[in-house]
Amino acid sequence: MNPSRSEFSRFVPLSRVGPEPFRQEIAATDAERAALARRFNLAGIDSLTATVELALRGKELVLLHAAFDAAFVQECVVTLDPVPGTVSERFSLLYGPPEAEESAPGIDEDVAFEPLNADVIDIGEAVAQEFSLALPAFPHSAEASVEAEQPARAEESPFAALSRLAERRQSE
Repeated sequence: MNPSRSEFSRFVPLSRVGPEPFRQEIAATDAERAALARRFNLAGIDSLTATVELALRGKELVLLHAAFDAAFVQECVVTLDPVPGTVSERFSLLYGPPEAEESAPGIDEDVAFEPLNADVIDIGEAVAQEFSLALPAFPHSAEASVEAEQPARAEESPFAALSRLAERRQSE
């Protein structure tokens, strides 16, 4: 099977993963960071680097451990001003044939299973996906404030008329 390329593809052939763990440091190029920023609707990504380790677990399973650091810019959800941010995360994934998911030995709840449908693992795409999950969902600048309008009196609420009607019926 021919794997598809993503914005930050770093394919590691399974043949490189042996008895000793395979380690690689990766960094997104300017073009890759720009493409990832478009994909994740970011104003920009200043840096995205990771250290990834792949280790065999039995005959069919490969465990990925990774740590990444990123600096990025999002738009404030209130003002649309640029909001710089940084994130540093660690994660683990277990790769194997789809049928091995249910019987994979020793899977920790924090380790997600990823079906392996080719003879390579795209460690760059794994980092990109985990980076997107680590982004703040509702970034806001320090100057932004969201104030909900509160009715000055209870009579001004949309249910005030219903409340008065209910009180009238009870008194009848």
